[in-house]
Amino acid sequence: MGQIYDFIHGLKPAMMMVVVQVAFAGVNVLYKLAANQGMSLSVIVAYRFIFAAAFMIPLAFFVEMKSRPKLNWKILFQAFLCGLFGGSLAQNLYLESMALTSVTFISAMFNLIPAITFMLAVAFRLERLRIQTKAGKAKVLGTLLGISGAMLLTFYKGKEINIFSTNVNILHYDGNSHLTSLHAEPHKRLIGFLLAIASCLSYASWLIIQTKMSEEYPCQYSSTALMCVMGAIQAIVFALCREKDWSQWKLGWDIKLLTVTYSGMVASGLMVTLLSWCVRMRGPLYATIFSPLLLVFVAFIGSLILDEKLHLGSILGATLIVCGLYSVLWGKGKEMKKATQLVPFKDFGESESVEVEVVINSNNDQTCNTNHNIISNMGDADISSKENEGKEENVIVKIK
Repeated sequence: MGQIYDFIHGLKPAMMMVVVQVAFAGVNVLYKLAANQGMSLSVIVAYRFIFAAAFMIPLAFFVEMKSRPKLNWKILFQAFLCGLFGGSLAQNLYLESMALTSVTFISAMFNLIPAITFMLAVAFRLERLRIQTKAGKAKVLGTLLGISGAMLLTFYKGKEINIFSTNVNILHYDGNSHLTSLHAEPHKRLIGFLLAIASCLSYASWLIIQTKMSEEYPCQYSSTALMCVMGAIQAIVFALCREKDWSQWKLGWDIKLLTVTYSGMVASGLMVTLLSWCVRMRGPLYATIFSPLLLVFVAFIGSLILDEKLHLGSILGATLIVCGLYSVLWGKGKEMKKATQLVPFKDFGESESVEVEVVINSNNDQTCNTNHNIISNMGDADISSKENEGKEENVIVKIK
């Protein structure tokens, strides 16, 4: 029973990451449904971060009440940038791209984030290229594969592939819909591609800023809460400037309320907590490995209920992007492993003397005998002693 329990306990991080990817896939589908019902895309983002902030603020307050450092203007400015690049800007670009393409397309494009992050890190000298090493070559190759896959996914359609198909389509396009039919306006796909690249670039910038912020503010719940608050303020201002129809802000018991509640509390709140837990247990690379599952789940759901068609170009492009993702992760993993390796021991031929001074109280015979027994078991050692005021004896042990 103990071995079975240990086995199940060891699978917990993997099961948690699968749950996270399924939850994120649900967000993409709900986004599509809410936009199809005529809800403004900018209002969706604003409500998402409002609900996320309402969920994360109490959680951060109680969990990190004693360990949270004091805020300063630098941390607040970094939180503002995190809310912008990782929150309001990234999500608005993401939704605009999804409206012009499909949930499968944008899910595939988001696997470019590690490659884009690597390019930004090299540009800002936060990462060295190291092209002469295997790890450096793998990261460069992965970046090129990801970009090639994105190009193929965008510009090549190919033959339609029916792996599984149903007659269910819960999307019904109407005049109030914020979605664009790809069949009616094929040129919109290029605009959607550019918006997806911009969203990935924004998200990658957030990763770099978040790394800097975590050095001075190492509180994952509080930093996430700050990011959600900043993102909510920015998203509300943007939505108010863009959307003049106040009826867009009304929420009823429909798909709109479900979308903003689920995306805010579940995706930006609970799933971020699970993701942080998995990163702390197994590291960031382990969590990133599960990213392609989002593409699989979204493609499956999209084919079942959104009537999204898979084409040869989509499958080939997504495959190249995933291969590029794992190539970049492999290279980064090799570098991290090399950086954290312990300094190897010297050869047996190289000896080094280490002095250990043991203070023995001569008034305590039992302690003195015990100490001498310990010293006698040390093997090859030179032992010398000197008197110290008749009470204590300093024994110098030189270990060769």
